[in-house]
Order: sequence, then C-alpha cells, then structure tokens
Amino acid sequence: MVYITEDMVRRRAEHNECEIFSLEEVSLHQQDIERIEHIDRWCRDLRILYLQNNLIPRIENLGRLKKLEYLNLALNNIEVIENLEGCESLQKLDLTVNFVGRLSSVQSLKHNIHLAELFLVGNPCTEFEGYRQFVVASLPQLKWLDGTEISRSERIRASQGLEEVKRQVWEQEKEYLKRRAREKEEMQRKAAGDEKGNEERSKGCDGRRYTDENNTAPVLEENKENQEVEENVMSPDLDDEQQEREFWNTPCSFTPESRLEAHRHLEEKRRAKEKEKEKKPKAPRTLITADGRVLNVNEPKLDFCLTEDEENNAIVLDLAVYRHMDTSLIDVDVQPTYARVNVKGKIFQLVLPAEVKPDSSTAQRSQTTGHLVLTMPRAEGEIKVTKTVQRPSGVRQTQRSSSSEDKKSKANVPERLEVDPSKHSAIDLASIVPRQSSKAGPLEASRMNPPATSGHSSFSEGFVDDPDVPPLI
Repeated sequence: MVYITEDMVRRRAEHNECEIFSLEEVSLHQQDIERIEHIDRWCRDLRILYLQNNLIPRIENLGRLKKLEYLNLALNNIEVIENLEGCESLQKLDLTVNFVGRLSSVQSLKHNIHLAELFLVGNPCTEFEGYRQFVVASLPQLKWLDGTEISRSERIRASQGLEEVKRQVWEQEKEYLKRRAREKEEMQRKAAGDEKGNEERSKGCDGRRYTDENNTAPVLEENKENQEVEENVMSPDLDDEQQEREFWNTPCSFTPESRLEAHRHLEEKRRAKEKEKEKKPKAPRTLITADGRVLNVNEPKLDFCLTEDEENNAIVLDLAVYRHMDTSLIDVDVQPTYARVNVKGKIFQLVLPAEVKPDSSTAQRSQTTGHLVLTMPRAEGEIKVTKTVQRPSGVRQTQRSSSSEDKKSKANVPERLEVDPSKHSAIDLASIVPRQSSKAGPLEASRMNPPATSGHSSFSEGFVDDPDVPPLI
C-alpha cells in the first residue's frame, strides 16, 4: 500500500523551491496511492490537485482545502461522491472511469455553489435511465456535464419531470447495490479459497475427476492426469505462460476488486522479475582468458586512435573521453602488453602492438577536448632505424642501390663528372719548353744557362736586327 508522504509531495514541488506550505498545484498521478491523507494539512493554499490513475476507493480528507478549484480523480476506485462540502471554491470535478453507482450521491455537491464542470463518463451511473436529467435538475449551478454544455431549455425540462426521474433512479440504484453485494461476496469467497472447495466437490468419491457419468475407465483418466503432471514438471515456464494467459483471458466483471486484483498481479510479476535479477547478478566481463590471452574491450564505446612516435620510439594512445567528465572518475593501468582505462566504472582495454615500459609511461588530459593521451615508450630491445648510416669509402660506387628514394634524395645535390687526367685532349702549353728546375719556368732556365761560346755573346750570333721591330725594354 502506497501512502502520501511529505517527501513525495516535496519532490513534486520543485517549481515552488520545494516549499509545500505555499504550494498551489501538485500532481500525484500514477503513484498507486490507496488513500488521500495529509494534503489538507500540508498544502492549505492548494488550488489544483491531480490524483488520477491511482487506487483511491474513497474521497476523504479534502474538506480543509478552501481554495481548491480543480480536483482530478479520474481512473480510481471511487463509488460514492462525498466529503467535498468544505471545498468552497471547487469549480471543476473530474471522476471519469470510476465506479460511482449511487447517482443520488451527486446531490452532495449542492453546497459547492461555484461548481461549473462535472465529468462522470465511464461510471455505472451513466447507464441509468434519466441519468443526465437527474444530474442537471439536482445541480442548478452546473454549466457543463461530461463535456456538453447545459442549455436553459434542458434545465427547464429536467426540473419538470424530476419526481418521476428520481423514482426511476432510486430503483436502478437498488438493483445496482444488490449486484455489487453479490460481486463482493464472490470476491471474498475467491480470496478465502471457497473455489477450491467447489473444485473438490466436483470430483468423484475416489478422488478422480470424471468427465462422463457412464465412463467406466478411471485408470485411463488417471494416466492422463499423470502425463499432464509430468509435462508440467518438465516445462514450468510453459505452465507460467499458460497461467498468465488464463488470468488475462478469463472474463470478469469490471469492479474495484477486479481492478485491484489486476494491479496486485502486475505488482507480483514486477517483484518476481526484480528477485530474479537479484538472484542472477550480471556476470563480470572477461578481460583476460583462462589461457592468459588479453582481450580488447570497449564498454564505454569511446573513439580512440593508436599511433607510433618514431622520433621518441613510443606508442601513443588517444582516447576520446567525455569532455565534461571529472578526471577523478578515470583510472589508468598500463601493463607491458596492454593498456586498461576505467571510465566511470566501464572498462576500456586495448592490446598494444609492442612491449612498452609501464614505469616510463605518462597520461595527460586535454583541457579543451577532454581527450586522454597515453604515451608509452617501447621496451629495450626494440630497434628502430631513425638515421641513415654512411658506407665505408672502400665500397665500390656500383654497389649502391638505385632505388627511387635514393634518387629523390640526390636530386637536390649537383652532380659532377670525374674524368681520368691521363686522357686530357686539350694541349698542355706548360710542356712546350723543357723545365730545368721544378721552381724555375722555361724562360728563366734558358736565360740562366746560355750555351757556352768563346768570345761571343749569346745574342750576337745569327742575330739580325729588324728596324721595324721596337726594342725590348
């Protein structure tokens, strides 16, 4: 049984800063409430009250709400209209789809002089002959009934034959009350287990059920029952499904008791499911198999990027963590072969392509994007070529590779052709005159060592002076 508590009302007063003493509107619908209480003491200034779709059987504890203007009690188990005389400002009352069978109880609303709208659609009293005429004549202040406006001519016609209508309504009420008494007795017998006694009486004296009075083969019937019992034992789930189907397909009268029974049935099913969930806890996710194999897991469903930093010889993991999540909700665990990140209780695990150093690894969080960056250096023994190695000078030039990468690297360097000095085709002017000394030139050597002649100069012999040639200085 659900009760109206102060915490329930306060949680629905968020628009009023959770203050209930000055609350003017509150909605308590679909809470399975079975009794109205405390509201008239906690919320004296209440103007609008929503209590639809509950299990309330009686209107009570609302007389102190002097400012109440609208009361919604649709889809409940109310059978009598009562205890609303103190609601002096009541203007609209909604009792749609209830069990109001005493139509004469409508006369208790005479004291609500401001009542203008009344809804009784879906109640048993609406099936009475003369229902609308009786309500219109009983409540002269009413302007709308079941969404239809009451005209002046309709009010005059209703008041003319009121006595005859009252007599018909009272007779129909008596029949309805007798039927309701029988329905209550049936429900009490069902609750007490009288139907089991009826089932036992329908059996024979030997305890076996006979479908035919002339049947003389009870053994066959007993074998069939044993087979049915065995089938039920073998398939309990099918039995539960069959019981569920029978419960909803069995016809019954629409009464407050049947509605309450359906609610209890749904509540039991819900509790049974909750117990099953408690008994069967969710199995933990497997992160490492029994043979030691690490699995890739992404429970938070985050985007990630795994790259290799060749310059620093490290592996970088960029995990797109939620931007506005606090860093205290993130737990990082780096192992030599995998990295594990716990993001708000959900595991992200990734197997690394190479072995790393956990002690030298770092974790950083971006202040703009919120991404988590893990930098994990490679372990020792992992060799990564980062520079080109020069070949020794003794290696022949023809052994160099002529790959496309080498050609591209040599494209920016000017090439020079090497020629064998013994194969020069040009004339060497320095070898025309023989050299006497490595330091002196050809002219100096000839001047320093003239040919030896007695009594004559070196220039007098065979020399002819040309007058046209100027002398040398």
